[in-house]
Amino acid sequence: MPFLTQLADVARRTGHPVTEVDGWKSRGHGPQPEVRGIVCHHTAGPAGGGDYPSLRVVRDGRPGLRGPLSQFGLGRSGQIYVIAAGRCWHNAPSTSSLHTNSRSLGIEAENNGFQPWPEVQLDAYRKLCAELCREFGLPVSRVKAHREVNTAKPDPHSVDMNAFRAAVAALIAGTPGSSWTEDIVKQLPLIRPGDDNLDVKTVRGCLFARGHVPSTVYADLPGGLEGWLTSSLCDDGLVELVRSFQRAQGLDADGLVGPKTWPPLLRV
Repeated sequence: MPFLTQLADVARRTGHPVTEVDGWKSRGHGPQPEVRGIVCHHTAGPAGGGDYPSLRVVRDGRPGLRGPLSQFGLGRSGQIYVIAAGRCWHNAPSTSSLHTNSRSLGIEAENNGFQPWPEVQLDAYRKLCAELCREFGLPVSRVKAHREVNTAKPDPHSVDMNAFRAAVAALIAGTPGSSWTEDIVKQLPLIRPGDDNLDVKTVRGCLFARGHVPSTVYADLPGGLEGWLTSSLCDDGLVELVRSFQRAQGLDADGLVGPKTWPPLLRV
């Protein structure tokens, strides 16, 4: 398996904001050989001071352990940081053959090990795990706490992993009633024809994940599907796909992605 350069697009399908850390596409201890599991961590970083103060450590490492230490970082605000596309030193020794560094992806969520978890951060955590399961064809049982696959570790603290996995399974199944509040949905951007930004890439990824992008749309484009997915322009073709999706959902087919279209698009 090569460096996983699709990870940012997978993260954007959560609907949470994504930061691509400079150099992430070539960062890692060699390519990621395979993905058979997901390991959830907390950073044990500082108690306060910013959204993701542990970024430097997760990216560059610490004395005795060279970075990167995880493919993803997760800020207190729900911001997802894509740190590496290759193998990371996030779980060793592993008690599970499916959750070694060579066979699993790591998510380091900002928390000092005692703090309460902001709901928006937990929501991003669950949604990121759901999208990674979709992307790599993993059963939800492969989502593990660090403590479940490494007897020396306690993280992520106070997270009931059975309930966490049940919520991830509901997201994958498209079950209504996730933890997103109306206030969070209202904070999502309005996407209009002609917009050119990273949020448009989220729309493209979600439409594809929901089966609303026929192959005829991208078959003859330079770069094929990858080229179509990575375009940040809300062009006429994308607007028509949005309208088709809206009609399928019983919505007003105005081609705008706003508060009524985001929830079914993100399955919130």
